Amino acid sequence: MEATNTKFVWWKNGIIYHIYVRSFFDSNDDGIGDLQGIIQKLDYLSSLGVDAIWLSPIFKSPHCDWGYDIEDYLKIDKDYGTNADFLELLEKGHEKGIKIILDMVLNHTSNKHPWFLESKSSLNNPKRDWYIWQKKINNWRNFIGEKAWTRDKKTQEYYLHSFLKEQPDLNWRNREVKSAMFNYMKYWLDIGVDGFRLDVINFIVKDKKFRNNPNFIAQVFRRKKIYSRNRKTSLAILSELRSLIDQYKERVIIGEIYTLPPGEPHLVKSYSGNGQDRLHLVLDFSLMYTPWNPKKYARTLQKSHKNTPNGGWQVINMSNHDILRSFSKHAFYREEKAKLMNLILLTSFGTPIIFYGEEIGMTSENVKRKEIRDKIGRKYWPFYTGRDKLRKPMQWNQGYNAGFSKATPWLPINKKTSKVNVAKQSEDKNSIYNLFKELITIRKNNEIFQKGSWKLFNCENKKILAYKRSYNDNELITLLNFSRRKQKIQVQFSSMIFSTHNKINNNFLAPFEGRILKVFDSELN
Repeated sequence: MEATNTKFVWWKNGIIYHIYVRSFFDSNDDGIGDLQGIIQKLDYLSSLGVDAIWLSPIFKSPHCDWGYDIEDYLKIDKDYGTNADFLELLEKGHEKGIKIILDMVLNHTSNKHPWFLESKSSLNNPKRDWYIWQKKINNWRNFIGEKAWTRDKKTQEYYLHSFLKEQPDLNWRNREVKSAMFNYMKYWLDIGVDGFRLDVINFIVKDKKFRNNPNFIAQVFRRKKIYSRNRKTSLAILSELRSLIDQYKERVIIGEIYTLPPGEPHLVKSYSGNGQDRLHLVLDFSLMYTPWNPKKYARTLQKSHKNTPNGGWQVINMSNHDILRSFSKHAFYREEKAKLMNLILLTSFGTPIIFYGEEIGMTSENVKRKEIRDKIGRKYWPFYTGRDKLRKPMQWNQGYNAGFSKATPWLPINKKTSKVNVAKQSEDKNSIYNLFKELITIRKNNEIFQKGSWKLFNCENKKILAYKRSYNDNELITLLNFSRRKQKIQVQFSSMIFSTHNKINNNFLAPFEGRILKVFDSELN
């Protein structure tokens, strides 16, 4: 697959940086990251080389799920600032060439949203059908394993919530709901927002007959049909949304397709359509779920690539605000592995989405029980401690609270901050941070990594992941040694573009070394 348009398209050929706003930088010392904090760090983001930032939800919320329960879609939450602060971020970000993507939750609202308060007020309220109410319930479970239905005492019916009970699901089969939600998005598009990341977009439409879901084992291992998500009507709604977005210049919609491990890359094709009529980009969790094994990485990358339509585009991401940071999953705190993962992120086909802190190798350290803020973590401790550990404050320096805030942070700071921070790593030419910046520079200076085709390369060594990028008669190969032992290089190369290591042996890859090579044409045939 290769881009046919040589023009630089920011959401295709650029780099997106995912900011969990509450944890990025606190400008007013209340312990919570905010919009002014991001404004103060725009120079950092610009120097890093990112083209866009995706912000976790910043709308008014009771914060039962930290912003993914929205009470007012048109108002910035006071924890993060004001609507004027957002307009300032938008203006100053654009001045520096940084696009702004908002996280938009379409599947559900907060139970404090005026619509839901009306909906639950009586059986005949005009907004009753804006949510999903039933007299008799099926076996559907929400994402934390509880019943997905809660009984309302006043009306004696049950409402559906695919997530927490404070997050009632909207009824997207009601055209008034669709129109109202589209109007919310139009408001922000008219202001100048560059796009939306759509939360769990494959959940928005449910089975008309509310048939029972298969049990959990059947869902995971036998891939039985799940009636509470992935309905065909959702695809038609996305086509309508794409038509709306296309009325604006250079905007994007990125859809999160929530799946259980090991992921379902075939859904990328469904939600992309022909690449021009549904989502611009589809967030697939498959790579995040893949174990540290070159063969399995190769299989996942190839499946994702094959399921991206010819007119579509792919996303490469290894961490986000819900899934354990890649460095903690695979690296076991070895910097060499962190460097390899960043090499994959920035040289594979598609748009890299970088979770804040990946550029310095931030880890997911456990949170003490008394400090857990995530409702899921509190409910399932100690078997599952929740998502707090991957949402901890950004580590800027070696100072108090790692430079995040002068006040007590909303979540505790990681202990591994003496070396894992921006200031310290900026001074070390061999750090994860400086390697990351070097890779971004290489990517920006080589259209082959922005637009080139991608193909697995057979180097006959099972310990090495290898793939080729090609564009305008130029070809480069990336080799990654997943092993703790050196591995013989079985290709002849004419020059080396990049290595994760300083000491180079032309005949061998060092343990956990990655390289970008220019190889002889005969080796690529």
